[in-house]
Parts: sequence; C-alpha cells; structure tokens
Amino acid sequence: MKNLIKKYKHVWILSYAFLYLPWFLYLERTVTRNYYVMHVALDDLIPFNEYFIIPYLLWFLYVAGTILYFFFTDKRDYYRLCIFLFTGMTISLMICTLFENGTDLRPVVDPGKNVCSWLVSVLHSADTSTNVFPSIHAYNSIGVHIAVMRSESLKKHRAVRIGSFLLMFLICLSTVFLKQHSVVDVAGSMIMAYIMYPLVYGSAYAENRKKVTQKVLG
Repeated sequence: MKNLIKKYKHVWILSYAFLYLPWFLYLERTVTRNYYVMHVALDDLIPFNEYFIIPYLLWFLYVAGTILYFFFTDKRDYYRLCIFLFTGMTISLMICTLFENGTDLRPVVDPGKNVCSWLVSVLHSADTSTNVFPSIHAYNSIGVHIAVMRSESLKKHRAVRIGSFLLMFLICLSTVFLKQHSVVDVAGSMIMAYIMYPLVYGSAYAENRKKVTQKVLG
C-alpha cells in the first residue's frame, strides 16, 4: 500500500474538484436573474440540433479518459494537462462571479420526440442557462486535444490524434447547436486557451524548437 501511494501520489492535484464543484454549484444557485445575456446575431443563424447531445456528453469521457491516460502513463503530461484545465476553469469561475452571465437561446424541447431530445431535456433540467462565459466545455476540449497532440507517446498513433481533433471540434460545435452557449462563449474559450498554451507548454515548445534548430545546423 505504501508503494502504491508513493507511485500515485500525483493524484493530489485532482482534489481541485473540492474547490471547483462547490464554487460552481454556488453560482448555479445564486446567479438566477439580472445577469448579462450572452447573445449575438450569429447565434440566431445556428439551428438547434438535438443530435449534438452525443458529442456534448462524450465530453465527460473525453476529458476524464485523457486525464486518466496521462495519470498512468506520463506524469509530466498529466500535470501540464491538469494545470491547463484547472487554471482555465478557475478563471472561468472568477469571471462568472464578477460578471454574472447567461444565455436566452434554449428552445422548448419535446422529450418524446426521440432519445436525443429526451437527453437534452434532462440536460436542461440539471444545468441552468447561466455561468456560460467562457465555455468550459469548449475550453477543456481544446486543452485535452492540445495534450494529445503534445504527447510523445501518442505521436505514432495518428488515428487517436485525428479522432481527438474531430471530437474536440464536434464538442465545440455541440455547445452552440444545442443552444447551451453563445458563439461569444466559445470564442472566449479559444482566446483563453490561446493565452494559456504558452504559459503551460512554453518550455516544451522552446525545447522542441531548440532540438529542431540543432538538427538543421548539424
């Protein structure tokens, strides 16, 4: 047992959930009215499509599965991924605390239409239309895909890398096609990911660039 604890002591960073969940649930309970509505003209041009609930829900497996993969295979990539995700999630909570926001995009959904519509109705009953900027769904998907692309062990698995990109892309699309988020929320996530990338992976990028330069110069 002692050796097991020593081997997997990096599990400590996942205790972040004890900070994130109470904070998020508090915002869900308290931000209920008089919030800024995230809505732009482009949102009205995007049709609702209940079938996007499939990639939207696959997000949970995508994020958790990738964290677990690196947890057991590469401690360095695991820490980088967690730092990328958890820092962005904290920034998102801070934004939602100081700048209360939400959407007015959700349509009336008939749960009896099909299984996907029923799942959307369940999602609506469990998740409010507030605290949406920036989209954590989109941000975490981008972060996970970056981790997959940066992984040395996954560089030879082209199918995994392509599959990761497609799933990330579909998850980001699902947030707007399900009317969970405004296009602005997704754009905010992309900007936040763009800022976070060099902060988390900057040293690795510099190392790779140095290796390439040395090879070129002989």
